[in-house]
Amino acid sequence: MGQKIIILGALSAIAEATARRYASNGAQLVLVARNADRLEQLAQDMKARGAARCDTRTLDLAQETDTTAAFGDMMVALGGQVDAVFVFYGLLGDQRHEEHDIVAAARTLRVNFSSAAEWCLAIANQLEQQKKGVLVAVSSVAGDRGRQSNYIYGAAKAGLTVLVEGIAHRLAPKGAHAVVAKLGFVDTPMTAHIRKKGLLWAKPADVAEKLVAIAQKPDMPVVYVPGFWRLIMAIVCNVPARIFHKTKL
Repeated sequence: MGQKIIILGALSAIAEATARRYASNGAQLVLVARNADRLEQLAQDMKARGAARCDTRTLDLAQETDTTAAFGDMMVALGGQVDAVFVFYGLLGDQRHEEHDIVAAARTLRVNFSSAAEWCLAIANQLEQQKKGVLVAVSSVAGDRGRQSNYIYGAAKAGLTVLVEGIAHRLAPKGAHAVVAKLGFVDTPMTAHIRKKGLLWAKPADVAEKLVAIAQKPDMPVVYVPGFWRLIMAIVCNVPARIFHKTKL
């Protein structure tokens, strides 16, 4: 049978595209998301595409209080071993609103960092125990430098990046891996309200292809997707503050 894959936040556009790639190669999948009906539809689609099996778990990942037990339940569906776990779920939020609504800001921080961190730590414990496998967590270039347009979301993603990078360091001697993928602009329902123009916008299928390749060969703990974002953010991060603070980024 094919690889054993767990996808947290399986109903995002990129997650669905990733699942399709694995299904076509006969993978065994566990898909986790909040919407039971859509999740079941996706599972049926995966089986039709060639998945050896496709289990689902209906779960609000940001509200789960015992990630160790919940992740253990997912592992049971795969016979106690996993090849790759993807953490996709997140919340873009509304920066201007959250600056004045601290409760809303706290929700964005919880969804994108603290809850995701709990899942990543539970996953890391499993990978360390089995001495193989890879965690791929989706982060964002927004975490590279605080900018007035999205620094709350960016702060959460910066925290997730450091956490997963640390997990990668922890797992390296054990034979397992962790990778944080820093995404730039991706044309998904989460960014539907943003005007899309230029060559910086990626398609979910293209991002999924890259993420699957990363999981197959996790050479680097931090990867930019698409790769040109590494150069873009290097430039952004090195603009002197006296100049940067005059911009509207």
